[in-house]
Amino acid sequence: MAIRPALESDIPAIFRMIEGLAEYEKALGEVTATEQDLKETLFAQNPQIFCHVATVDSEVVGIAIWHLNYSTWIGKHGIYIEDLFVIPEERGKRHGLALLKELAQICIARGYERLQWSVLDWNEPSIRFYKSLGAFPLDEWTTFRISGDALKNLPQ
Repeated sequence: MAIRPALESDIPAIFRMIEGLAEYEKALGEVTATEQDLKETLFAQNPQIFCHVATVDSEVVGIAIWHLNYSTWIGKHGIYIEDLFVIPEERGKRHGLALLKELAQICIARGYERLQWSVLDWNEPSIRFYKSLGAFPLDEWTTFRISGDALKNLPQ
């Protein structure tokens, strides 16, 4: 197993995993991104989103797609993991842990204070895994989103 930054040639595998995650989360119909969208965002001149992959014999078996966040309270950046996914046949082989460790090392090396992500409240296997690492839920917080027509029609 190896962990490395994604390469442009990984885009098809990354996209399949995004679809796999959406299917697992019962939201496959909500995926509107394309491989071209991924290419344009992950490999832009000044990217704002990043991806690390877990590989076995050069085959991508897991992904961590992430971006920076910021805490005004501590005055430091952190990493927010948008997607963490390992293909079903490779789960339990520590690929997810290796991806998290890689991102934790990036945080430490860059002086970032937090590694953060969201998990669906029904995803008990992932919740148990994250808690086993010392992660804790932020129960007091509720995530809000404005999108679609509500975003377009937000009063000026």
